Amino acid sequence: MALRLYDSATREVRDFTPLQPGKASLYVCGLTVQSEPHVGHVRSGVNFDVLQRWLRVSGYETTFIRNVTDIDDKILAKSADQGRPWYNLGYEMHRELDAAYASLNVARPTYEPLATGHIPEIIELIEELIAKGHAYAAEDGSADVYFDVRSWPAYGELSGQKVEDMEAAADADPRGKRDPRDFALWKGRKVSEPETASWPSPWGLGRPGWHIECSAMAGKYLGPAFDFHGGGLDLRFPHHENEQAQSRAAGRPFASYWLHNAWITTSGEKMSKSLGNSLVIPEVLKKVRGIELRYYLVAAHYRSHVEFSFSALDEAASAFQRIESFLERADSSETGAVPDAFREAMDDDLGTPGAVAVLHDTVREGNRRLSAGDSAAAEAAAVRGMLDVLGLDPDDPAWGPASGDDEKLTGALDVLVRGVLDERAQARAAKDWARADALRDRLKEAGIEIEDTPEGPKWSVN
Repeated sequence: MALRLYDSATREVRDFTPLQPGKASLYVCGLTVQSEPHVGHVRSGVNFDVLQRWLRVSGYETTFIRNVTDIDDKILAKSADQGRPWYNLGYEMHRELDAAYASLNVARPTYEPLATGHIPEIIELIEELIAKGHAYAAEDGSADVYFDVRSWPAYGELSGQKVEDMEAAADADPRGKRDPRDFALWKGRKVSEPETASWPSPWGLGRPGWHIECSAMAGKYLGPAFDFHGGGLDLRFPHHENEQAQSRAAGRPFASYWLHNAWITTSGEKMSKSLGNSLVIPEVLKKVRGIELRYYLVAAHYRSHVEFSFSALDEAASAFQRIESFLERADSSETGAVPDAFREAMDDDLGTPGAVAVLHDTVREGNRRLSAGDSAAAEAAAVRGMLDVLGLDPDDPAWGPASGDDEKLTGALDVLVRGVLDERAQARAAKDWARADALRDRLKEAGIEIEDTPEGPKWSVN
């Protein structure tokens, strides 16, 4: 079965046919670094990390670009409110974002360009659009430059809208626009903005609009045509619509496939800072491990809305712990090929729910074999292969080695637990069942679960 993905542009699941045989190119809109990343933010990072992992496993030489927007109206406003330079806020929040991705084992892309590092490419693209009659400089002396949406008849095709039904673009002062729906390509510097937040251009000092930066960066690193463009569903309009329009108006074919991940909601509303229901990653990781949060995000289909709750997160953590428990019982570090059913699920629009179901089926079969006194090495190898694809292998160094202190504590705890287990074994040998049960209950009260296996009792922290 060939890899098939839902293309938001055509609104259908399509076979993936790469522009270059054996290669895949992927551009994903990263975050605007204005504040700490929350669970809703990192979902996109995790989803597209799984995609690039699956592309590589499927044999594609993959180039993955994920940008960072480090200059923006919101960054300027928040930095002013906090009394700090805009670039200082952006830099700190970029580091927070990197830490959040690392805590969830989101692999680094091939390259992560910054908007502020691509001003020449942005200006060049704007000049192309002006020369082709698709953009114009405002006549009010503001140094603003706008894309003329009426000049591009296909405008609205990505989101399925008609220009006459659209509201005015709210990304710039409307006084310099020919049409209220025209959007900003270049924003002239306002007196209230810091001098450091502007660059020289043919139209005057200013900074790039939000949409033009991604077209310029995608073109620089992936060329005028590439395979996939991804991002959150909320970006489809106006951001992605505008990217596609300005790129194709400049004569660049741009993306062959558009992929969008759905939202994470709380109380039925999109998780966002404005709602006041953000759950920043460091706070969530006080309740569960990073690998458990990643499992929670991976287990849902990327196009399915997820209603976040800590009870659901706890259930996901328990489900993942059962996988870890099996791997400990199987005591095998080999990584094998993924089962055919897993591959079929992943090839079917990156069907992680079906893939995770195969994962748990394999764990159940492995536990059955272990309980019967048989080897489960084959099942353990398959489980590790599937976990590796999903970025969930507990032995992946990206999750970090245990510290020296942790290792000492684990060793000390093992000695103590083994002592209690030896007492329990003696009580059972003497048929003192009340004593054996009391010892088991004592360990359970301490959060330690005991499992009797053909190889002897094994313990784990619940």
